[in-house]
Amino acid sequence: MKINQKEFSVNGISYIIRSAINKDAKDLSEIRLQIDGETQNLDREKGEAFIDIPGFEKLIETDTQNKRNLFLVALVQNRIVGFSRCEGNPLKRFSHKVEFGVCVLKDYWGLGIGTNLLRESVAWADSNGIKKVTLNVLEKNKKAINLYKNFGFKTEGILKYDKILSDGQYYNTVVMGRINQ
Repeated sequence: MKINQKEFSVNGISYIIRSAINKDAKDLSEIRLQIDGETQNLDREKGEAFIDIPGFEKLIETDTQNKRNLFLVALVQNRIVGFSRCEGNPLKRFSHKVEFGVCVLKDYWGLGIGTNLLRESVAWADSNGIKKVTLNVLEKNKKAINLYKNFGFKTEGILKYDKILSDGQYYNTVVMGRINQ
């Protein structure tokens, strides 16, 4: 599905959030790889589960056509610096919910890009009859957990020893959900 483009400005940096389009595939493939190497808050190590250009083209096409999916990108000076996805499940018993994920290049943290990607995704979900948005977040990522709570997400469970990070330690994952009533 698509949304209307929105413009934001934080600390003198202007950026737009819009739906992903086919020509974004190359940049998305490169950016995702870079982001995976910048943070341990995501599921992947750099290079794991790599998505090439045709892979992103397929995701964008699927998400544009599916009314239960949303693929957003954030651009600063026409450069993609972050993106988010809401992905629905084709099974009828799960048709009321989507799973949300977001990532932003480290150089652009603190500009509200992740917050605004989340805000636009939640607004889209609420206006399209989606009753529940779910997500997973690393338990040590307190800043993200607090952000999600501010948007009405609640902790639904903890997955113990869910991930092993580069320090060799095991970390828990928090499962969160937001219900639109």
